[in-house]
Amino acid sequence: MAKQHDAIVIGTGQSGPSLAARLTKEGMKTAIIERKLFGGTCVNVGCIPTKTLVASARAAYIARRAGDFGVVINGPVRVDMQLVKSRKDAVVRQSNEGVTRWLKNMPNLTVYEGHGRLEGPHAVRVNGEVLEADKIFINVGTRANVPEMPGIREVPYLTNSGMMEVDFLPEHLVIVGGSYIGLEFAQIYRRFGSRVTVVEMGPRLIGREDEDVCAAIKEMLEAEGVEVRLNARCLSVEKRGDRVAVKITCDTAPDEVVGSHLLIAVGRVPNTDDLGLDKAGVKTDARGFVVVDDELRTSVPGIWALGDVNGRGAFTHTSYNDYEIIAANLFDGDRRKVTDRITAYALYIDPPLGRAGMTEMEVRASGRRALVGKMLMTREGRARERSETQGFMKILVDAETQNILGAAILGIEGDEAVHSILDVMYAGAPYTVIQRAMHIHPTVTELIPTMLGDLKPLA
Repeated sequence: MAKQHDAIVIGTGQSGPSLAARLTKEGMKTAIIERKLFGGTCVNVGCIPTKTLVASARAAYIARRAGDFGVVINGPVRVDMQLVKSRKDAVVRQSNEGVTRWLKNMPNLTVYEGHGRLEGPHAVRVNGEVLEADKIFINVGTRANVPEMPGIREVPYLTNSGMMEVDFLPEHLVIVGGSYIGLEFAQIYRRFGSRVTVVEMGPRLIGREDEDVCAAIKEMLEAEGVEVRLNARCLSVEKRGDRVAVKITCDTAPDEVVGSHLLIAVGRVPNTDDLGLDKAGVKTDARGFVVVDDELRTSVPGIWALGDVNGRGAFTHTSYNDYEIIAANLFDGDRRKVTDRITAYALYIDPPLGRAGMTEMEVRASGRRALVGKMLMTREGRARERSETQGFMKILVDAETQNILGAAILGIEGDEAVHSILDVMYAGAPYTVIQRAMHIHPTVTELIPTMLGDLKPLA
């Protein structure tokens, strides 16, 4: 006999636990299902552990540069990878256990540990039991995409999840994929002391970003010793003794990179292939992402999809915003929509890239008249004081409305400074609000008003 609930949440990623808390607070008898790791990708194999590794890598980088600041360190800087991993594991464990305790002690919530599959529009099977509810929320996330390149099944390889178990220093890490995940790991392991080669099929790194941003990032990474191979064609891999060879061209004598370890970082795929969506009639797109409307409702009444699985965002913050949208619409009488939000994210190389709104490419494609401002970080006081002057900031403004269309801050604290622009964008205020603001010296944001005072037509 089926167990009756008011709501079922499948998955405990960023939005799932918060939604469960709101559902139970509203007096709804709720079940939440997790098949593996409480907290999902971000807590266990995504943002929290990788940014912890970024911090360790930065410590090694700064230690090696100590002499530039007049600090003398006797002897070479050495990285103990087992201690690096132990520190990362401790940070992850704290977050994972925190989410687990929260859920298992939440009143009116039943936690099921197992693989949940839809049996129909109102039923989910888990561990041989059938749960029924009028409201079902899918929060199952994504996993690393492993493309069917020739030889991939015959060689050992790592994904972002496998990298979490690495407690040694790869002699030569070859990374297939020159986008966000790949580049973060590239810099991390280069700073730890590995030789690193990034292989990218496209003509530039992170193809969704503007050309000047991509070029600057490539220059930064290469300055630290990361090797970058662009325009890779006919990718294939093969074992070469105890090493892995990555072939880059189709030529008779193919160009190749031979490394000790291989990391595949070519995007994500949704965890929908074994979810029983067909039994419930839930539609997916060509890539397997659950199709949702502007309020995150699926094609089946009473079923919603949150987080990465809906293809409407690929970040922890978009997942949490999904929860806020659903909660507002269900309980607060406050109609909120996915299209209300402004694109915002960061690339956590060091220095980071903070992004908000449209890219220059997107502005040009829109055909609107626009103004652009750009300033090198060499003019930034804080950047000079810390001898970290790589990068630049750029902003795009609608020439008619004076509203800010988008911004990129590639440089020290760019991931934080971009929020001063993002908030004004949400307010719908003209750029002059920031231009006329008095910012504190010396900070990264203080030159944003200066940049806005020197806008030029986008040619």
